Amino acid sequence: MLRKVIVAAVIVVIVGLGAFWVLTIPSTVSASALSPHTPDLTNGKEMFFAGGCASCHAIPKQKDHTRLGGGLALRSPFGTFYVPNISPDMKDGIGSWTEVQFVTAVTKGTSPQGHHLYPAFPYTSYQRMRVDDVRDLFAYIKTLPPVSGRARDHDLPFPFDIRRTIGIWKLLFLDGKPFKPDPTKSAEWNRGAYLVNGPGHCAECHSPRNALGAIIPDKRFTGGPSPDGQGGVPNITQFKLKDWSISDIAETLKSGFTPDADSVGGSMVEVVDNTSKLTDADRKAMATYIKSLPPVEGQPTPKQKQDEENEEENQDDENENK
Repeated sequence: MLRKVIVAAVIVVIVGLGAFWVLTIPSTVSASALSPHTPDLTNGKEMFFAGGCASCHAIPKQKDHTRLGGGLALRSPFGTFYVPNISPDMKDGIGSWTEVQFVTAVTKGTSPQGHHLYPAFPYTSYQRMRVDDVRDLFAYIKTLPPVSGRARDHDLPFPFDIRRTIGIWKLLFLDGKPFKPDPTKSAEWNRGAYLVNGPGHCAECHSPRNALGAIIPDKRFTGGPSPDGQGGVPNITQFKLKDWSISDIAETLKSGFTPDADSVGGSMVEVVDNTSKLTDADRKAMATYIKSLPPVEGQPTPKQKQDEENEEENQDDENENK
């Protein structure tokens, strides 16, 4: 009897491992899926700035944002990720990558070696991009200066250092659906929706996340913890921006100045450095879409919770002293 139980248990384990292996096979784009295409470098440059590529991939603490040598540390609850070199360097960057390998990495989160990329790289948003826009982006990056040197490996504890498990994460949170225009909305609104949800990946910072590190759908754009661990990223729905006009939002994306005579801070400074280089039409389109986001109250950040607790404690102390 014991022998039968052991055999059954072994079979279950083997079947389970087999199912896990099949379900977590990294997805790729086939070369045959790409139709003939003449790269548009002007559009590729627009996608480069809309995507904020330099904000993460440029070498930290140097002024030339075209030197995409990587190395930036992205701290998270799962460990520290180090942004890779995506310059055209043939050895250390992506100079040897094919176009289809780049499209696969950006939209599927799979490396040329067939490994899962961690979702610290926001392919959950980039999957919405039009394939030709991704191809134009690749062509533009290839015009930038090659930079030698590789970023250090990610510093992740077990089990987050097992890349294969990302396949399960993708099954849960990567739907593979490209952006679809809303026929009931204007062309400007749809352009803005595409830029904000696709290359702009605004929700990646402006949303809270669940225990597995995925965006909470019904709290999308309601703010979240700051990527640098300092404070939080604001709610950009009409719950917070109800008094902002479309022109106010567009101006902030251009100059960094807010309608209350303040200016953006933190990681948003880097964002504005990129959006300021977009066309006026694209900034207005993004503002039009953002202005349309319905009001949704977000979750308080850890700092806000601590501030509230401190305020309650102070109030209790004042009441005791009366």
